[in-house]
Amino acid sequence: MINRILPVLLVFLSGLTASAAGTTPFWSKTGHRVIGEVAQMHLSRKAGKAISDLLEGETLAEVANYGDDIKSDRAFSEFSPWHYVNFPADKAYTEVTPGPQGDVVQGIEKCISILKDARTSRKDKVFYLKMLIHLVGDLHQPMHIGRAEDRGGNDIQLQWFGRGSNLHRVWDSNLIDDYGMSYSELARTLPRWPGDKIRQIQQGTLYEWVEEIQEVTNRVYASVEVGEKLGYRYRYDWWDTVEKQLLIGGLRLAAVLNDIYG
Repeated sequence: MINRILPVLLVFLSGLTASAAGTTPFWSKTGHRVIGEVAQMHLSRKAGKAISDLLEGETLAEVANYGDDIKSDRAFSEFSPWHYVNFPADKAYTEVTPGPQGDVVQGIEKCISILKDARTSRKDKVFYLKMLIHLVGDLHQPMHIGRAEDRGGNDIQLQWFGRGSNLHRVWDSNLIDDYGMSYSELARTLPRWPGDKIRQIQQGTLYEWVEEIQEVTNRVYASVEVGEKLGYRYRYDWWDTVEKQLLIGGLRLAAVLNDIYG
């Protein structure tokens, strides 16, 4: 009996430890899948065919969480810094020295470069495609462009409907998961924008996207005080922003993939 209980207890305790540490490094699985689903709907025919071949029929939504799934394997530890970037609120990304271990911006650039290189092996093409899908999603979660002093909001402790949380977790998972929709349902309920607005959203450089998202990040930081009790009102005030970031992330992922694969 003890042998059966001990592994369960260890898993339970490890979950408590992670919760206490306040570290939640990604959009929820639902959020990443929504971005993948939106992107899938906006792929060109040529890009869709090339990607389907590489992913052996899997959709963007189905592989959208690959970048997080591999975190438990130490063989991929070098990619951990690729999921976020922290720099001062009053600076542009181009005004700071990039982290030597990489960040989400460098990660996206690296993936694009490798995928465009005709010499890249099929195995690497599959890996970096999956990583790119995930990282473009991460980029559009506002707290992934955070501040080093609070670890992207992880150290800003809050209450979410009476449960312990933090600003990063609220935006990673609490807002989306507590909404109660599957990724396909949520993707279908996102705003429908006309073609000219979609094209406008898809324009610009990666650095311009970072600056735009940082503006959202700064507003999110200003939206709470440490220890604040959040609930229905916060979700009401910010849900449109959540939807917008998911939609923009998906549209831009499609633009990046269409550029790579035609």
